[in-house]
Amino acid sequence: MSARIEIDLDAFRHNVRTLAALAAPARTMLAVKADGYGHGMLPIARAALESGADSLAVLDVPAALTLRSAGIDAQLFAWLHGQDTDFSAAIDADVDLGVSSLTELRRIADAGVASVHLKIDTGLHRNGASPEDWPALVQATLELQDAGRVRLAGLWSHLADASPEDDAAALAEFQAAVAVAAGLGVPMEGPDRPLLHLAASSAGIRMPEARFDLVRFGIAAYGVSPFDDVDARGLGMRPPMTVRATVIDRHFDVATLDLGSADGIPPNRSDGQVFLDNRRLEVAQVWIDTTWIRVPEDVDVAIGDTAIIFGPGDQGEPTAEEWAAWAGTIGDEILARASTRIPRLYLNE
Repeated sequence: MSARIEIDLDAFRHNVRTLAALAAPARTMLAVKADGYGHGMLPIARAALESGADSLAVLDVPAALTLRSAGIDAQLFAWLHGQDTDFSAAIDADVDLGVSSLTELRRIADAGVASVHLKIDTGLHRNGASPEDWPALVQATLELQDAGRVRLAGLWSHLADASPEDDAAALAEFQAAVAVAAGLGVPMEGPDRPLLHLAASSAGIRMPEARFDLVRFGIAAYGVSPFDDVDARGLGMRPPMTVRATVIDRHFDVATLDLGSADGIPPNRSDGQVFLDNRRLEVAQVWIDTTWIRVPEDVDVAIGDTAIIFGPGDQGEPTAEEWAAWAGTIGDEILARASTRIPRLYLNE
């Protein structure tokens, strides 16, 4: 069999259930950005909603519209917008929209009556209103809401997850921004109060004071730890993705696999490893479409054999977290790099 990616949906469901139980009574919003971190957005979205997620977060409006077109009727949240974002289509599809500036707010209000979540920048500097601009954004939103042109559905931010100290400072900034909003007339009690959300995977697991009304879980649900001191298994997570490649050539002490850097394997990783013939073998060279593996004399490798690039680690194979360490990056990138040209096989649908 040629190269393929296997996605164990039961493993993913287990992760979502575990995280949702941890976050309760806060709700769980599951991030399915980057095509579900390379797992396939639609199958992952459905599995998440089956397993305890109340809502889904995507990066942009086109992804949200894809989910709606596929029949996903749960709450959807999109927050990164460009100059050509079709806010009218988003409003027609009942997509909640993140808002970072007065300019965005006015564009959205001109498109129709949207549910908006105002973002305060608490230090990540990945969009969001500055503390100086925050009061004006809140006030303008309240005025537009009074005029029936928007609905204030949430106040939110991102943590940088740089250190516990940085996250504690960001939490304080978020709480200060919420207090400013309350002082301007945003209700903090009752059915009309906006949702407060700040935590993603890291804070959702280790910072209960940051969970507020919902947690936007991302990479932890995909079997990668957001921490340096514990891996996914240590958190009770099961990595759902296994990447398999096929030996297509054998020449002396080198075997050639049918996956390369164009498929997501980090290039020039002479320190990488794959699992073949029930043992780990070293990567000799990563090319665009192929990868060379060093084969010792005592290893029986033939054309057509299957190698595991990474997987859950159950058989001793490398994990995505290990590949991230070898490549000097994070597990999120290893998963999201997996090329869509590699066929996906979904297990336990």
